Amino acid sequence: MQIDSPKSPLQPPTYGNIITILSIDGGGIRGIIPAVILGFLESELQKLDGEEARLADYFDVVAGTSTGGLVTAMLTAPNKEGRPLFAASEIKEFYLEHCPKIFPQNHFPFSATRKLVNSLSGPKYDGKYLHQVIQAKLGDTRLNQTLTNVVIPTFDIKHLQPTIFSSYEVKINPLKNATLADIAISTSAAPTYLPAHFFKTQDSNGNVKEYNLIDGGVAANNPALVAIGEVTNEISRGSSDFFPIKPNDYGRFLVLSLGTGNHKSEEKFNAKNVATWGLLGWLTHDNSTPIIDAFTNASSDMVDFHLSAVFRALHSEANYIRIQDDTLNGDAASVDIATVENLDVLVKIGDELLKKPVSRVNLDSGCNEDAYQMTNEKALIKLAGILSNEKKIRVVRSPRGKATINK
Repeated sequence: MQIDSPKSPLQPPTYGNIITILSIDGGGIRGIIPAVILGFLESELQKLDGEEARLADYFDVVAGTSTGGLVTAMLTAPNKEGRPLFAASEIKEFYLEHCPKIFPQNHFPFSATRKLVNSLSGPKYDGKYLHQVIQAKLGDTRLNQTLTNVVIPTFDIKHLQPTIFSSYEVKINPLKNATLADIAISTSAAPTYLPAHFFKTQDSNGNVKEYNLIDGGVAANNPALVAIGEVTNEISRGSSDFFPIKPNDYGRFLVLSLGTGNHKSEEKFNAKNVATWGLLGWLTHDNSTPIIDAFTNASSDMVDFHLSAVFRALHSEANYIRIQDDTLNGDAASVDIATVENLDVLVKIGDELLKKPVSRVNLDSGCNEDAYQMTNEKALIKLAGILSNEKKIRVVRSPRGKATINK
């Protein structure tokens, strides 16, 4: 008895038991790490539901910041057949092919000095190739055309406030219906690395809105909490997609949050070091930008601290899966050292992360600790089973599913 189709969209949570959210942090080239994780999860879903299974078929919301926002757009934008533009397995190859051109590495004499001078007078990279490849891949696809709901944070540098591009909000604010290309370019525009992005939108009444945007990591490098907030707002507005779920029913959320790695285990700086720094020291030190590292790590960690505490309080720790590597060091901890060697190292880190135990953040130290005797790989296999089952339940319970079964 055929009750589902590989091309059928995910039915609303009102017909299911949980609300499923995928969240992907920012982190430049380190986006390869969650790309490896996502490729594994999708392969497990394909074992259960067939080779055409895609992540957008299983998550109510996909959220991403910066490099995670680009991945979000690639996973949820439709191709000509109305299926996801990219399979998860293709994301890693995209990074390996394009990152060396997005972040070109100069190896000429005095290239380090030239980079320093350039970084003081403008962005480290001109962003032209990034813009070109994003436009080529995403085309004119707009926010309201994604195959599942998306949430992508950016930051408005003109008004000094976050701008969240959300599938839910675009239904009530058509001026947020930007192209995915503009959104992806904006959320990736990391200060000092890539230029800010300006564009306009226009609604059917001729109203125009201007956007002056930079990297979403300024607002929410870990967008999981923003995604939950957008769902909560949609429930509060009385959406039939979530009836009878209540806005504060966090126990119904199932969240997979993927980090891009950090270097908590490596003590890079201390107060004695940074006490003597001026603007130059905070902007350029040891192939990194300490001020950017500080606020993106802080942004990600604060969200992780909050969600870990909330899900523990609700006795539903298993509903919040955070996969993060806090042992990066050297070039692997950078966001832009896109040499072939370093990109290969990041792929290996992603593969090794699958074999590591599921961890939970220690709310005192901020470091990850083993949570229980299960690897991330096994946790993702278990998650694939839950997602597959939830999708089938929704199809059976929905009016469309019942009609299909009765044929």
